[in-house]
Amino acid sequence: MSTEKLLNGLRIIDLSMGWAGPLAARNLADMGAQVIKVESCTHFDWWRSWEATPEWIADNGAEKALPYLSVNRNKLDITLDLESPVGRQLFLDLVAKADAVIENYSGSVLPKLKLDYPHLKAVNNELVMVSMPAFGSTGPWASYRAYGSTVEHSSGLPHLTGSAHQPPTMQHVALGDAIGGLNGTAALLSALWHKQKTGQGQFVDLSQVECLIPLGAEGVLYQSVHNSPPPRTGNDHPDFAPHGVYPCQGEDQWILIQVMSEVQWRALQNLCTELSQFGNITDRLEQRSVLNKTLAQWTVKQQSSVLMKQLQGLGITAATLSNGIQLLEDEQHKARGYMQWLDRAFVGNQPHPSLPFRNGTDPAPLQNPAPTLGQHNKDVLGDILGLSDAELKKLAQEGVIGDKPKLPNVTT
Repeated sequence: MSTEKLLNGLRIIDLSMGWAGPLAARNLADMGAQVIKVESCTHFDWWRSWEATPEWIADNGAEKALPYLSVNRNKLDITLDLESPVGRQLFLDLVAKADAVIENYSGSVLPKLKLDYPHLKAVNNELVMVSMPAFGSTGPWASYRAYGSTVEHSSGLPHLTGSAHQPPTMQHVALGDAIGGLNGTAALLSALWHKQKTGQGQFVDLSQVECLIPLGAEGVLYQSVHNSPPPRTGNDHPDFAPHGVYPCQGEDQWILIQVMSEVQWRALQNLCTELSQFGNITDRLEQRSVLNKTLAQWTVKQQSSVLMKQLQGLGITAATLSNGIQLLEDEQHKARGYMQWLDRAFVGNQPHPSLPFRNGTDPAPLQNPAPTLGQHNKDVLGDILGLSDAELKKLAQEGVIGDKPKLPNVTT
């Protein structure tokens, strides 16, 4: 069975925005689930843009944001004004025909709209719902808004990374989103598996901060044992040297080198004779700063990809640090067909990473690029909910649905 067919027959309503929730839902769409993304013309996915302007709307800016494209492929898209009674009822009608709903609003949004789990369960008793607020659905922080960067800081991870002379160091501008999205996928699949086995739906309360905390388990253990936080040592390792990232030939070219045995060390010494002045691991740890400087003076003369292969051939852990363009040209990714290209209105042909897992030698083929705003209003509201063309036209005239962003009405 090919990967994209695994979840055929499942229907998931995607109320999420940004990176975390849309990524969780996209992974299921890639595996064959029908994922229906629900936006509105005034409250569209903020990964299309943080705010609308008349110029941005006229230029179709909502359809040109590349981050949005990457996490919404293989989905259908409808617009519904959930603040209107008609839009809310249509959403409930759609939920009644769905297997699951996923959302990552802050905790107060859906209860205000009367679209939280108790209200949705009333129309679909077997519904699975995964809620992904930053801090979970309970507790004093439940209603706080946050983004991936806020989540990473709240998890404590920045206190474990970087060097001692630096302030707390983030690993990514939005690491919390990517990790939360992967956990969201697992949560959806687990709940759907349970539903398949028992016929029972359930509410899954997923805290994005709690998804990140296990990544800092070593810091928690160190604190527990020593009653103090672990030292922040950057790329240095307490037991191994050399162990770090070193410059290579060219602008912003780097290579990771990790020597974790004396056999690897002797192989590196034979390749880089400048290291002959250093001895066993005790000596190397004592002279770590000089060692790193000496090694860097040698690596900066080397081409990163060539050196990586040389070191790997000698059994030494090494990897180039690739930028986006280099990833597109990477021979390993090319050999596995990792990047797939999809033609999309307004932006043309764009690369998309495949699912990182597959059933056979080839990746699951990607079917459709990310939808435009309201692209599937007729397909979903007409074909699934049975609305006529006249009813759809009336909904558009009333502003309940649409296919272009709108500036919100502002009253003074």
